[in-house]
Parts: sequence; C-alpha cells; structure tokens
Amino acid sequence: MKLQRLLSYVRRACDDYSMLAEGDCIAVGVSGGKDSLTLLAALAHLRRFYPKRFEIEAITVSLGLPGEDFKDVQRYCDTLGVRYTIVKTDIGEIIFEARKESNPCSLCAKMRKGALNTEAKALGCNKIAYGHSRDDVVHTFFMSLFFESRIHVFRPVTFLDKMDLHLIRPMIYVPEGEVLSFVKHLGVTVMKSPCPAAGYTKREEMKDFVKAQMVKYKSFDSTVFNAITRSEIPGWRVE
Repeated sequence: MKLQRLLSYVRRACDDYSMLAEGDCIAVGVSGGKDSLTLLAALAHLRRFYPKRFEIEAITVSLGLPGEDFKDVQRYCDTLGVRYTIVKTDIGEIIFEARKESNPCSLCAKMRKGALNTEAKALGCNKIAYGHSRDDVVHTFFMSLFFESRIHVFRPVTFLDKMDLHLIRPMIYVPEGEVLSFVKHLGVTVMKSPCPAAGYTKREEMKDFVKAQMVKYKSFDSTVFNAITRSEIPGWRVE
C-alpha cells in the first residue's frame, strides 16, 4: 500500500466521524508495532494538507520489559518532525513478577492507558489516537459476542470524561493486510512485542476464527465490518 492510499483511508475516517478539529493536539500512542507506526506516518503526513490544522505528539509507554528498544522509533519520529516521549514504567514487573497475573492483558492495558492519558494531558494534548485497524474492529466485535454475550465494539470516537480527552481511531477503514504492505516501505524496524503473553490471548483466538471464516467466505471480514457501520451500535452510524 502506498502512502496516498493510506491517507485516503485515514482522511475518510476522520471526515466521516469528525475526528479532527482546528487546533487539536493529538497524542499518538506508539508501541513500535506495525499499526502504531502506520498511524504515526498517516497523521504526520495528513497534518501537512488537512484543512483543519492540528499537531501531534508521539508517546511510547515502556513496560520496562527486557528487549525493549525504541531507538528506531526515535529516529523515525525525527524524520517526520514529530516530538517523541518515552514514559518509563514498571508495569511489566508489576504484572508478571509482583502480581504474577495468569490473565495479564486486561490489567496491563488499563495501566498502559492510564500512563498514556496522564502523559498526553501533561503535554497539552486534547485527543489521543489509537492505531486500531478494520480487522481490530471485527475481532473486537466477536470477542464481545463470544466472551461477553453482547453486541458491542469500541467507538471510532470516545470521550474520556474523567481525563477530558477524546480518543480517536483514524485507521478503522484500513485492512490489516494493507498495513503490513505499508510498513515494508517505512524504513523503520517494526518491534516485536517483548510481552511474555504475546500470541496467547483471546484476541489471537478471534484472529484465527476470522481467518478460518474467510477461507469459506471470501468477503467475511468486510461484510461484518460493513454490518457494524450500518448497525445501531453506538457511535458507528455515519450521519
């Protein structure tokens, strides 16, 4: 996928769900993985011509796990002209050593989000951007259905009232396969997650489920996504 196509996806999502406003300062959560690096590239280039002026701040929440190295991310932010902040935490030690969590993902995500939100506010940001792709939308839908017995998925735009921050997801129209294609041409090393639980989560189960359905039904993922956008799930209907 070329940059122009990526920007087309992202701009359409931003326009459809009014994600960007004049004078926004957006914190981009950068893990070093393919989705967050693609999001960073998209917003950094979009700000150059989007009719509403906005700024971005790249923020990484370090879990303090062995193997973390964000030097390539720093270099990439420098090439984009984006300020980069690393928030050092002991989340990894708390989760895996102190608490020895058998199901660590929920608590880890909550702690990471808390650290990201706090730093975003400290830097003067009014919005936070996550790199969830179209596939993430579909996987989350089935996780809610199978494990929570409800028809639900995260919103494209969410207001975090306790922090007075808006959370936006500009990549909801981007298929994961095209993200993989794009990062090959980024010129930056995509970090593999150093988390001991990586690859053994409920989300991975849903990825496998969706892949299996796509063998039988070619457009399974896009059909489910289109159904979500036309449904009564809060926040998804385009006005």
